[in-house]
Amino acid sequence: MAKKADKTRARLPRGFVDRHASDIRTVEEMCAKIREVYERYGFDPVETPIFEYTDALGKFLPDQDRPNEGVFSVQDDDEQWLSLRYDLTAPLARHVAENFNDIQLPYRTYRAGYVFRNEKPGPGRFRQFMQFDADTVGAPSVAADAEMCMMMADVMEALGIARGDYVIRVNNRKVLDGVMEAIGVTDEAQKLTVLRAIDKLDKFGPEGVKLLLGEGRWDGGKEGEGDFTKGAGLDEENAQIVLNYVGGKADQLDNETFQAGASELAQIENLCRAAGYDESRINIDPSVVRGLEYYTGPVFEAELTAEIPNEKGEIVRFGSVGGGGRYDGLVSRFRGQPVPATGFSIGVSRLATALKNLGKLGQDAVLPPVLVTVMDGDTEAMAKYQQFTQTLRNAGIRAEMYQGNWKKFGNQLKYADRRGSPLAIIQGADERANGEVQIKDLIEGKKLSAEIESNEEWREARVAQMTVKEGELVETVRKMLAAQTGGAAR
Repeated sequence: MAKKADKTRARLPRGFVDRHASDIRTVEEMCAKIREVYERYGFDPVETPIFEYTDALGKFLPDQDRPNEGVFSVQDDDEQWLSLRYDLTAPLARHVAENFNDIQLPYRTYRAGYVFRNEKPGPGRFRQFMQFDADTVGAPSVAADAEMCMMMADVMEALGIARGDYVIRVNNRKVLDGVMEAIGVTDEAQKLTVLRAIDKLDKFGPEGVKLLLGEGRWDGGKEGEGDFTKGAGLDEENAQIVLNYVGGKADQLDNETFQAGASELAQIENLCRAAGYDESRINIDPSVVRGLEYYTGPVFEAELTAEIPNEKGEIVRFGSVGGGGRYDGLVSRFRGQPVPATGFSIGVSRLATALKNLGKLGQDAVLPPVLVTVMDGDTEAMAKYQQFTQTLRNAGIRAEMYQGNWKKFGNQLKYADRRGSPLAIIQGADERANGEVQIKDLIEGKKLSAEIESNEEWREARVAQMTVKEGELVETVRKMLAAQTGGAAR
């Protein structure tokens, strides 16, 4: 006997998700509101491809021979390495450098798209996720950084987040570099480890960060529990100096780097206050770091401070939903000349989840389509059903004609129930002869739909349905949908 062919097992790659209609519509609704704010500030859209030459990603390359740690990389037919973009900032830097002579500076642009991380997935940590960025390239003044902070505050409020439920927190890498200069940290790798340790303050608290500033930390909190993260190697005294600074307990330092950063923060604060953004909306906060090493000046984060229920109903603090800063060196890598730049990136999926749980998104859900049922399969009847369907669509009403096996009418009603269809359009031979059509309210008649198995039973039941002339179909459907949704049908 012939061996049955092996079936391919359907499986989703780890760290990736399938998105469904409600998720897609929720994100589109959110992005439309963000886009409106960006446009109001005078930013224009641009789009870059998801693949870049790997060397264009710059500091994301731990291994030049086979650069696939942290990023997903492949070789093309001429043996050049390509990588899926890690964020939207490095591709923008490449785009600006490549088109530098054709771009009007300052270049103010926004874009949304997926980015990819070749990292170990975990709860809430995915290998593919969406970001929505805005950037200004060619503006050396910290007025551009202040504008980013103000624009992010406006985005939060455009999304329905009340004042007091969010804050834009601001710091400066120069200030942090000044602190490290004061404690004698000059090695770039050690600096980055210190910065990444500080960036975990919200997650691990001061004691956990102190371990990461020193020898390192076990994930489980105790020796031998979980994985070990090697620390920055600071002694206890210097680790405490760093912690004092990020905790707002340190004195001003007199080194030039620290003072330059402090001066820029003062300018940002002055501009924001002059524009009407008080410290409850935009706040100078020494604990803000940002983990990416290409930042060169001001850095900022948008944080949700409200207590928000998660999917399990547990009250949580969502924390950061976006961040950014000044990255004056990225475009310069390609140009060999100074090109100042600053930008902000919103974590779309994370923010959408928070907004949905707050009841700020998905309230104007798109109605499922009206179902035009099929009572007869002859050419004349099918043409009529198709005509009804298209008439409803042309009137702006979502509609579909049943495409399955029409002979068992009960299956059509079960299909409509699974789809959540609000109404069913029905026309048998008698109605067709009279130029009439039946409209069934499926919300009201849902309880009996599964019990009806034949056309005869349906004609006898007439549950929650009305008869109208064909010419009254659109008007009647509109009224019935409005009654179901309180006038919010779309």
